[in-house]
Amino acid sequence: MKFTPICFFLLLLSVFSCKQENKHLTRIEGKLLPITDSLKSHTEIEGIITPYRNHINKDLDSVIAYAVDTYSKSDGELNTAIGNLFADAIYEQANPVFKQRTAKNIDLVLVNHGGIRAIISKGNVTKRTAFNIMPFENSIVVVALSGKNVKQLINYLTKAKRAHPITGLKLTVDADYNLKEALINGKPIDTLQTYYVATNDYLYNGGDHMTFFKPNDSLYVLDYKIRNALLDYFYKKDTINPTIDDRFIKLDN
Repeated sequence: MKFTPICFFLLLLSVFSCKQENKHLTRIEGKLLPITDSLKSHTEIEGIITPYRNHINKDLDSVIAYAVDTYSKSDGELNTAIGNLFADAIYEQANPVFKQRTAKNIDLVLVNHGGIRAIISKGNVTKRTAFNIMPFENSIVVVALSGKNVKQLINYLTKAKRAHPITGLKLTVDADYNLKEALINGKPIDTLQTYYVATNDYLYNGGDHMTFFKPNDSLYVLDYKIRNALLDYFYKKDTINPTIDDRFIKLDN
């Protein structure tokens, strides 16, 4: 009996398929390949990447402002210069956008202490500075909160005892962190009023246990990243000189 090449190929394929049907995956093995300086670069890939890397580094290192001092989020107990700058920048850049869309003003800003990821060093402020401070892709949202929910926000801040960046809100606590005074734009809080609170999407969704943003009357998504607001603020200000002030203070007695 003679086999043509095609018949012979089909016979081999049939035998191979039968053998494959009896095989089962029983184990997957892997090993850790650490990425260190000992790894040799691939010349061809490096040649492709280098022009793009150089272009990005040149852009990130471009100077956009000047800081008169070094600012860290550990510089104060309940408010810090860099935190105040952070909150003020969000208000200053986001409020015109919000007002144009709604004919309303942002009443206060609250973001989180942990969201500030780097210091501002004395000297030139670059685009890279903004990326180091805010490496996340968080965006600004504005939440319409009742006065009752705002009081929950204030209760959170007094219990946290931390320099979460705020603006528009002024808090005074006693030596035991009991609330003595809370003002929004210089006025006592009205439980019947709706306040427009700017924050970021991470906190709005419960980050840092900030559950007081829900329920709410309305949510406004500005499509404006916090990092971009910070960059725009630096461009506009030219010289950075934030201070620790009285927006959240503790009395000695």
